[in-house]
Amino acid sequence: MLQLGWKAGLEQYTPVELRDYAVEAEKAGFDSIDASDHFHPWSEAGQASFVWTWLGAVAARTHRIGLGTGVTCPIVRYDPPVIAQAAATLACLAPNRVYLGVGTGEALNEFAATGVWPDYEERRNRLEEAIDLIRQLWTGAETSFSGFFYETRRARLFTRPDKPPPIYVSSLVPESAAFAGRVGDGMITVGGKSLDVYREILHNFDQGACEAGKDPATMPRLIELNVAYTDDVGTAIAEFQKYWAGSFVPALYDQNIYTPRMSEENGSIVGADVIARSSCISGSPDDHVQYARSYIEAGFDTIYFHSAGPDQRTFIQCYGQEVLPRLRQLGLRANAA
Repeated sequence: MLQLGWKAGLEQYTPVELRDYAVEAEKAGFDSIDASDHFHPWSEAGQASFVWTWLGAVAARTHRIGLGTGVTCPIVRYDPPVIAQAAATLACLAPNRVYLGVGTGEALNEFAATGVWPDYEERRNRLEEAIDLIRQLWTGAETSFSGFFYETRRARLFTRPDKPPPIYVSSLVPESAAFAGRVGDGMITVGGKSLDVYREILHNFDQGACEAGKDPATMPRLIELNVAYTDDVGTAIAEFQKYWAGSFVPALYDQNIYTPRMSEENGSIVGADVIARSSCISGSPDDHVQYARSYIEAGFDTIYFHSAGPDQRTFIQCYGQEVLPRLRQLGLRANAA
């Protein structure tokens, strides 16, 4: 079933502003909220509130909308038992509404907060072990875990939901997608590449799931898309450049870039053409429906819309009225077929 979500940019807005926008997103008909989990923002102009506090506040003010992290790195800045406890508590506050998105992190968050930044292979191995430990703790059993990276001694979660949250694993390139299929309950990625790349990512994800004895058809595939619902292309691009340009640079994800200033300097090479190509900036609902439709047809079943515009409330309301209903009709027709 098609799910349409809103991206909560903790890197851009204060927590109080963003909490109120989240309430508005539920009213507007969005199905889910994907919230950043960062220690630093992408630029000096940004914000960086603590996602688990913020999600708890949103859970208390909402009733239906899904909640999750896009994504948490449970391996350096956090220990896995802390994330197991945080997600379990959130799932008790918002029953059947929570997922845990996880990934291997960025130096912007992990190295800045700890002085530690292992290479990718080690971070991936840590992540696999962390997921295993988190799932064991979610059973409620006493867990004495002795892994290569993590240990616990008779650790037990006393506060748990009736059903543990699903774990969605980040994959930004085809080479990591099989890993996501093998260890995750679903996959989460971001837009900006060609549809052929995403088809390869989904193909590899399916292969990894099958190799682990899972049915990939039952596993959610989430993608975050940059959009601006406006005809003022220049202002929309300027907002993305001000707060998010660093996130458009691949080096940010594998190099030791660990301050907002460093991210901002790397992002300065991102031109307006790059942002325009990797986003849908238009005041026409037809353009937005077609943009999202191409990803749905490629195989994604959950779309998160990320707008960097200054008038976030108007974006949420207009998208809810003019774009989401038409996309749901597409989803209904696809299911009927």
